[in-house]
Amino acid sequence: MIQYAPPSADDLKKLKDSLGKSSTEMAELFGVTSGSQWRKYMVADSPNRRDMGLHMLFFAMARLELDEQTMERVLKRMRAAGATVELDQP
Repeated sequence: MIQYAPPSADDLKKLKDSLGKSSTEMAELFGVTSGSQWRKYMVADSPNRRDMGLHMLFFAMARLELDEQTMERVLKRMRAAGATVELDQP
């Protein structure tokens, strides 16, 4: 069983700042549609705030940490499962 608590809005802002990325670039890294969509994860007190899902955080951190060959092996496995997917490295 996985226990998970999402990062806070402040944690995500710190991550964005440490990576030196724009909201649009963070959206690309996390697989969301736009910078405005990404910013919904970074607002602390808003009815539009979203919590970062485990799968999204894992996806983004994997893209940052895994080498190109490992990412390609994962993508190949996804394709073997029937997906069509192409990714640019961050």
